[in-house]
Amino acid sequence: MDAYWIIEKNHPSEIHWHGISRFYYTGQSPFQKIDIIESSFYGKCLVLDGRIQSSEKDEFIYHEAIVHPALVLNPSKEKKVLIMGGAEGATLREVLRHKDVKEAVMVDIDGEVVRVSKEFLPEWHQGSFEDHRTKLIIDDARAYLERTEDQFDVIISDLSEPMEGSPAVKLFTYEFYNIVKQHLKEDGIFVMQAGTTHHLKIYFHTVMNSTLRAIFKKVRSYQAYVPAYDFIWSFIFASDKIDPKEYSEKEIDDILKNKGLEGLKFYDGETHKMMFSLPKNLRNIIEKENRVAYDNAPLYAVED
Repeated sequence: MDAYWIIEKNHPSEIHWHGISRFYYTGQSPFQKIDIIESSFYGKCLVLDGRIQSSEKDEFIYHEAIVHPALVLNPSKEKKVLIMGGAEGATLREVLRHKDVKEAVMVDIDGEVVRVSKEFLPEWHQGSFEDHRTKLIIDDARAYLERTEDQFDVIISDLSEPMEGSPAVKLFTYEFYNIVKQHLKEDGIFVMQAGTTHHLKIYFHTVMNSTLRAIFKKVRSYQAYVPAYDFIWSFIFASDKIDPKEYSEKEIDDILKNKGLEGLKFYDGETHKMMFSLPKNLRNIIEKENRVAYDNAPLYAVED
């Protein structure tokens, strides 16, 4: 019997309990509470401010989903990739699986989470922080993009949803995504984690999709079920040139084969088709949304 529990409130009438069998680390950064725990069901977990961010048994689903569609479909033979967030290093790990990635810049505001992840989560980063292609920067992602002149083939936003008072609030606005677009090359792709597509809690996702539609010509929502979250989780793919729904299962599988990436646990051509095939009710909700998040009128991911 577990002695400790994490209780995640998904709604005033709904909670999810996770049993804890061991604490590897507990501490506080300038931004959030950090725990590395052992879940009896999901194995080792990264927990920030009391919510599981990533679990040993299923992190590959989230990290393969956020990385590979964009990296597979971007045509550049010498890719430069920017990762915003992703402190545990698993998004970086998946990016570096692509041998045509020549540089991966990772910008995370919380250096303490990065430090703790390096020490306690080697299963996640698998040495990716030491890869010669990695450039790690501890900074606010918006501040970094506002001062750099670098251009990227792919930009990945692996950032937690913005809560009121969080420094992340201005990383989910029309103004910020315009800055992102200015740093993408002509065939560039932006991808972000965008909360849940649970039809009763989809408002954050729909506004992010609508905000990106105001900037990019081709915007596609996609999703994957992450068991440790107990929700279908969502992502948004945005580009002016590339539409992920135009690619067949065979085309995706052929690209993966040519890149030597047939051994992925989650992502392949069939999974690609499944992720980008949303049910009718979600498509209708997303298509009807016209709200846009601005710096002076941001969207908060309020926990019900």
